[in-house]
Amino acid sequence: MENAVYINNLHAVLPNEAVNNKEMEAVLGEVGGQRSRAKPVILRSNQIKNRYYAIDPQTGEYNYTNASLAAEAVRGLFNNNDGSLDELDCLVASTSMADQIMPNHGVMVHGELKNPPLEVVSTSGICLCGMTALKYAYLNVKAGESNSSAVVASELASNVMHSRNFEGESEYKVDMLNQKPELAFEKDFLRWMLSDGAGAALLSNQANKTGLSLKIDWIDVLSYADQLEACMYAGAEKIDGQLKGWNRYNANEREQQSILSVKQDVKLLNENIVKFTVEDALSKIAKKRNIHPDDYAYFLPHYSSGYFRERLFNGLVNINFEIAYDKWFTNLTQKGNTGSASIFIMLEELFSSGELKDGQKLLCYVPESGRFSSAFMQLTVVAAQS
Repeated sequence: MENAVYINNLHAVLPNEAVNNKEMEAVLGEVGGQRSRAKPVILRSNQIKNRYYAIDPQTGEYNYTNASLAAEAVRGLFNNNDGSLDELDCLVASTSMADQIMPNHGVMVHGELKNPPLEVVSTSGICLCGMTALKYAYLNVKAGESNSSAVVASELASNVMHSRNFEGESEYKVDMLNQKPELAFEKDFLRWMLSDGAGAALLSNQANKTGLSLKIDWIDVLSYADQLEACMYAGAEKIDGQLKGWNRYNANEREQQSILSVKQDVKLLNENIVKFTVEDALSKIAKKRNIHPDDYAYFLPHYSSGYFRERLFNGLVNINFEIAYDKWFTNLTQKGNTGSASIFIMLEELFSSGELKDGQKLLCYVPESGRFSSAFMQLTVVAAQS
């Protein structure tokens, strides 16, 4: 017999103080001693006003690792909740870029938490890996293999967006081309899009005895890597549509070409993100799950930029799944694009808002442009029965 699965609590961690648009380049640093010419254009488009970085504003040094940020989010699940960290029997952690290549991110988070031995799993990816982590925990509880699972997604994008990562490329361009240093747009673009944060969820097979819970009805994930080449990537260069990995470059080449930086093929993104991750994916899922737009009280979409808001809406209209803007819930403008953590940070704010009511259904959407993947999840609000 399958168990029902509930999210009993959510917690988000946004490191240090909010950083506004005027302050962000001072925190991340100028490349080659010059202000980015792309930054004002990108910020107007993405509509992000505040974001957070794991960088101490006083010293300019990092005061979190990715693992310690994730661990803080997990600990927060038990601040005002029955149960304790020691009762967990499964930890699933995800991130786009861990602090190290090996060992895996999940065991590093466990090392920070120092709770008793338990099953630890990491999922890999970009924005979608938070949802695949959640699905693992969901299936684990559903099958009766876990009684209490914590899921955490965390990002320290500033690690790879800091100007120090581009100094070698900047100097190389000056020496080789005798011109002012300027990053390729595909790299500079993402410096002003991504930020740091972590979000965690506590799952069990029992609804909360007081307050609300979120019942996970289903999670569907689809990849379109069979049809599309890589769009967002790090630790590689794209040559004729194929990725050449960092380990095929020598140390000088990796530095001079900023091989480890995060890059995005913006043209490929714009042409395909809505078509595949919204129109095709949701059409298939709506048929499979027999769902309709009127079913939902809230729609929680993860999108990287305000630029995609209207395009996403139009994609829903194109497949007759229009959800009015007044049902949309997002905190992108004030909490930034935290990648895989974004859906948890959104859910935590809505869960804590006092706006949710018993029986309401939520539809969550997370796309990923890595090689184009999409996830949708349905949640039902459950109130404790007196």
